Amino acid sequence: MIKRACKRAGIDERTSSHWLRHSHASHSLEAGCNLRLLQQSLGHASVTTTERYLHISPDAGSSQFIDF
Repeated sequence: MIKRACKRAGIDERTSSHWLRHSHASHSLEAGCNLRLLQQSLGHASVTTTERYLHISPDAGSSQFIDF
């Protein structure tokens, strides 16, 4: 279903639900989302699992992780 939607939208067909979860997590954090709220949004029992999804840009400060 995702691959068909991507094809219709002209988005790279290698896109997957896993890739979309990573993108959601990364963009949410970059936009200032609270890490615990993101954890709940992704349905993770542990914040450690949520942290695996995050791809912080090299310019981002560590202050984004403080607001638990």
